[in-house]
Amino acid sequence: MNKRRQRTKYIGLDFLTAYVTWLLFNLLRFSNVARYEFDTLSGFLFNQHVMTVQLLVSLFWLGIYFLSGYYNKPFGKSWISELFSTLISVIIGSVMILFIVILNKLPPSFEIYYRFYFSLFIIQFVLTYTVRAAVTYHASRKSKSGEWIENILIIGTGGEAVKIRQYLDKAGYHIIGFAGEDGMSASPIIQPHEILGTTDDIPGILQHHQVDEIVVAVKGLGVVPLLYQFYMYRIPVKVLADKHNFLSKAKVKSIDSPPLIDITENNFSEAEKNIKWMLDKVISFVMLILFSPLYLYLSIRVKRSSPGPVFFRQERIGYRGKPFTIYKFRTMYSDISKQGPLLTARDDKRVTPFGRFMRKYRLDEIPQFWNVLRGDMSLVGPRPEQRFYIEQIVRKAPYYYLLHNVRPGITSWGMVKYGYAETVDKMIERLDYDILYYENMSLVLDIKILLYTIQIVFSGKGV
Repeated sequence: MNKRRQRTKYIGLDFLTAYVTWLLFNLLRFSNVARYEFDTLSGFLFNQHVMTVQLLVSLFWLGIYFLSGYYNKPFGKSWISELFSTLISVIIGSVMILFIVILNKLPPSFEIYYRFYFSLFIIQFVLTYTVRAAVTYHASRKSKSGEWIENILIIGTGGEAVKIRQYLDKAGYHIIGFAGEDGMSASPIIQPHEILGTTDDIPGILQHHQVDEIVVAVKGLGVVPLLYQFYMYRIPVKVLADKHNFLSKAKVKSIDSPPLIDITENNFSEAEKNIKWMLDKVISFVMLILFSPLYLYLSIRVKRSSPGPVFFRQERIGYRGKPFTIYKFRTMYSDISKQGPLLTARDDKRVTPFGRFMRKYRLDEIPQFWNVLRGDMSLVGPRPEQRFYIEQIVRKAPYYYLLHNVRPGITSWGMVKYGYAETVDKMIERLDYDILYYENMSLVLDIKILLYTIQIVFSGKGV
């Protein structure tokens, strides 16, 4: 199963159907409107402006489909989700094209616009969905026949592993083998030839076997130390849905068997993921441009406030456990800020007078728009922490690891409702808000958090 090839197939055919749709639509436009400006059909179709619009409209549709999240998961599509995804995308796209491209000149009759819209909508939907359904049906047949099948590596060699294998066998998955946890390379209930090694051997297992998913069959907190190790492989990691499993705080997104939870996924819909990604990039780029005079002013003030660099750099742990360098305007005296991991307390003597002013209005955080543009962070998401403190947090609250399924943010529900945390215990208290955000993630909630953040910034309640 080659996901990249399947995704490319969907994108290429969507572009082709969009191109053919607009070509057919241009025939309708010529017969109703354009024939008054062009002598022949060929003169209209091969006009430079018309051909340019033809290409741009086709690319526009790919943009709409990207934002809908259709290309995120090229396999495992259901005909119902595909139908609704295509229908909603075409409705929105057709309306946008009507106002951007078609409504540019007064027609002989305004009724022609209704005809144009519904003609465009019907042609675009019928062609797009028909082609998509054919590709999806072909992939489904390949999967059911066993030609295309998902290969699963199960972590664990106990009773839980056997239970999960029974689920997966019934669902038609292929179990390539098992990997024992905690150095266990033998099991009384699993055949020796089925055990490919231990969790330490996973890099070699992935090198010699095509693994599409990892399923963890380890009860309780035994899975916690494995999460960071699994993140680096960039493939789905799933656990069995169980009310006794703290990882069940994640949502089950499918009613299909088996009842597995993807613990490397967050609770955004595919469309929300892509829209959030686009808004992060656009807004951060605009803010970097608009705030450039403020950056210059703050840089001068930081440099004059005390000796040392303008920016404070520190390693934080971000999306899927990946370390990155976070940027802030320096708010502390440079010789003190170079000490080991220390949390900032209220009325901290290490903070400079101007640094205290910046922290009050959260101005020290605005360099992180660069982190957002780079892809390290998002505008809204749980605040990133240092590994030193994460290791202490997870001893008491292991579900903290779920937050690494989301890009960390400049602002968060925890920062809005709780604020800065001065101790590890307070960080755990603030964690409740971040988990609440994780369980109820939506673009609407992100907007609400941003509005609260703006209110805090202007009121000077950032400390």
